[in-house]
Amino acid sequence: MSEKKMTSSRRHHLKSLMLQIAASWIEQEKKDIAAAKEAYMAENCPPPDLSGDQAALMELCKKLHQAIDKIDDARYDAEAKVQKTDTEIEDLKLKVVELAGVKKPALKKVRMSADAMLQALLGGKHKVTMDLRANLKQVKKEVKEEPTEAVGDWRKNIEDKADRKKMFETS
Repeated sequence: MSEKKMTSSRRHHLKSLMLQIAASWIEQEKKDIAAAKEAYMAENCPPPDLSGDQAALMELCKKLHQAIDKIDDARYDAEAKVQKTDTEIEDLKLKVVELAGVKKPALKKVRMSADAMLQALLGGKHKVTMDLRANLKQVKKEVKEEPTEAVGDWRKNIEDKADRKKMFETS
């Protein structure tokens, strides 16, 4: 297959066209939402009738305050419910992470002396030398010579072992 590659100027031109189209769609969506909001408000909230005496206006204010209180209670309940579900979601996410386990990355083998490790850990200001071999104790190996028993009577050896077995069983 011989596919022609798109030139960068063509690609940038197409990208800018796509962005312009997306921006126009977003603007149209905002206008649609505003129109839907206006229609809802006109349908459900007719403009108040402000003609009348002071007592009628006071009564209207009281009704509006009661309606506002009910709406605030409903909003508070909805917010509490959302907050509770958000915390549950976070807890479940944490449980999922715990169940999946944290994958430890493969360790890389690094050749580094103990002095270089200490300098990397403590920083350059601390001068600590750690000659581990100087701190080791010198241990001299002692060769224990076990007397080699002459090959004796095998029956005697078996009797000794039987005595040992009886000794462990009785205790």
